[in-house]
Amino acid sequence: MPLQEELESQGNWLFRYRSFLPLVILLIGGTVYLWGDSGEAFRWLQEKRGQTGFELACLAVSLVGSMVRLYTVAHAPVNTSGRNTSEGQVADSLNTTGIYSAVRHPLYVGNFIMWLGVCLLTANVWFVVIFCLLYALYYERIMYAEEQFLRRKFGEQYTQWGDKVPAFFPDWSRFVAPKHPFNWRKVLRSEKSTTVNLFAVFCLFDVGGYYLRSAEAMNLILIGLLCLSLLAYVIIKVLEKNSNVLNV
Repeated sequence: MPLQEELESQGNWLFRYRSFLPLVILLIGGTVYLWGDSGEAFRWLQEKRGQTGFELACLAVSLVGSMVRLYTVAHAPVNTSGRNTSEGQVADSLNTTGIYSAVRHPLYVGNFIMWLGVCLLTANVWFVVIFCLLYALYYERIMYAEEQFLRRKFGEQYTQWGDKVPAFFPDWSRFVAPKHPFNWRKVLRSEKSTTVNLFAVFCLFDVGGYYLRSAEAMNLILIGLLCLSLLAYVIIKVLEKNSNVLNV
């Protein structure tokens, strides 16, 4: 198989199973966090800010990524920028305004920042570096396959947009106001589990550190945020099932 087709085939396969990547990161990251050794820079931060402050700083990084995802989804039209996996690539229209005018793959940028915050929790420089390299290798193929799909579907419209807009590192000088208004219903339906999962991961690390690394105390702020996000998740699910309030 020619390399071009092989890369696209690999990208499509990875796209369908990309939801398993967080599980791998969590498993390896948890192992490094509980039994690995932190670097000098991280130890200095932990000593200066305390474990709770360090965890909240890492959470702040992840929340930046979550906000990138939220903004992207909020201004994207229906049947684009979704969580589709088994059905493969889906795009009824080409997004070229809003955050898509600054970067071609904003959701993957958001995902990277979210998981970077989690990886920073391990306080292990080498794990963070390896994560960055593996993320680039993994999503490079997914982005390639996605762009091949968009090129075939939208032709010259895609080519003109792709020639001007960077793939991963945003160029905010090119930003154009989004064409579609902020769709809070779509955000609540699509991103409710993202928030819960993020707080759950941070709580899992915190509780694991408390019981297995003899941390001084559990982070009650993280636990409170998890409880609030779970409550919001339940409310949203009830509204989805029993009303039309969140219909997009």
